[in-house]
Amino acid sequence: MAEQYDLVVIGSGPGGYVGAIRAAQLGMRVVIVERDRLGGVCLNWGCIPTKALLRNAEIVSLLRRGEEYGFTFDNLRVDFSVAVKRSEQAARKLSKGVEYLMKKNKVTVVPGEGKLAGKGQVRVTKNGQVTDLQTERILLATGTRPREMPEVPVDGKRVITSTEALSLPQVPRTLLIIGAGAVGVEFADIYEAYGSEIVLIEMLPRLLPVEDAEISSFLEKVFAKRGVKIRTGTKVEGVAVKGEQVRLHVSREGKTEEITGDVALVGIGRVPNVESLGLEELAVAVDRAGFVKVDGRFKTSAPGIYAIGDVIGGALLAHKAMAEAIVAVEGMAGVTDATVDPLKIPNCTYCSPQVASVGLTEEQAKEKGRQVKVGRFSFQASGKAVALGDTEGFVKVVADAEYGEVLGIHIVGPEATELIAEATMARTLEATLEDVHHSIHAHPTLSETVAEACLAALGRPIHM
Repeated sequence: MAEQYDLVVIGSGPGGYVGAIRAAQLGMRVVIVERDRLGGVCLNWGCIPTKALLRNAEIVSLLRRGEEYGFTFDNLRVDFSVAVKRSEQAARKLSKGVEYLMKKNKVTVVPGEGKLAGKGQVRVTKNGQVTDLQTERILLATGTRPREMPEVPVDGKRVITSTEALSLPQVPRTLLIIGAGAVGVEFADIYEAYGSEIVLIEMLPRLLPVEDAEISSFLEKVFAKRGVKIRTGTKVEGVAVKGEQVRLHVSREGKTEEITGDVALVGIGRVPNVESLGLEELAVAVDRAGFVKVDGRFKTSAPGIYAIGDVIGGALLAHKAMAEAIVAVEGMAGVTDATVDPLKIPNCTYCSPQVASVGLTEEQAKEKGRQVKVGRFSFQASGKAVALGDTEGFVKVVADAEYGEVLGIHIVGPEATELIAEATMARTLEATLEDVHHSIHAHPTLSETVAEACLAALGRPIHM
């Protein structure tokens, strides 16, 4: 007879394991199904290992500026394999941490491939062994995998995805990166620091197309100054692998050319992991791209089945998945009627300089018919940034012109991904420019730049 549970979670990434923990806290009997490592893509092959590699890249770049800080040496040697090993250790440590959290919260872990097998039924298969689970509710949190291009087939060696890019055996002399979203610019940052010549190819007109245009433009200038070759408005038509070289055939404004490198990284987005879920068994609806359709409480079209995280589309972010998981599970338990507002979810890109944003861009606000005030504050005028020797970038605040409500905050510069937390809080609390300004910021800190940008929007900047 199948084991009986209150909730079966399929997938143990940030959304899945957070949902499982919250459900257990609410008194549910919970089981989580995972076909690979606890923590999913984020902990094992995404967020954590890439941030570890980016930290290595940051230190390498800083050491090359040693003279600014009063130390010199002529024998700097960098070993990318050590950086890879450190990133893998970080991933393993955090995956073990999730294992501990499952035990602490009395969440049963069933390894294997989970599939919907009927109303309230999940069948788990592992090495030919089958485990049947009976449950009142099911939470789908199976995430995504790198999107591939038919024109550029991946071979895992010369043409790779972000997964292989985490552990290349050696740093390529020339790395061609297709896609200049967060994945593309982060790997550009990593490999440029380790000596690769980078070519960034983006079909849309600018880097980080989802970010505010001013932010994207600034980052493009910084990357270009570092020697990154940027090809925006460029479409990849095909690839040819000749021995140890990759040749990309691209087109721009009706003209075609060939770009040659050692390795090509395809970073054009991700596709949902839904093929083996058995969605058709219970008529769980998906959209044209295959993402599971849900309502505002993360209910699917099938009773008792919920879905959260990357598998439902939208912004593919770990923190979004975590927030959705909590809302979904608390909704199941009847303890909240909260929803997740996309305009209160921060976007973060961890390249150098970092990029982070929340809320509406200036363009979006104007498209919605809002009259806006815009304030900017440069890190060059920040005492803390000057002390750190890290002054590239600025903070941009977009606010409602009549009431002063903060509509969006956009940052490119040092620790932007940390500073955005204040901006997200401001959006959550529907704060005004005056509210942020009158929240006293410690001096000297980078966070002062957010308050100063708000003052600039009010027309009374102090330090600029």
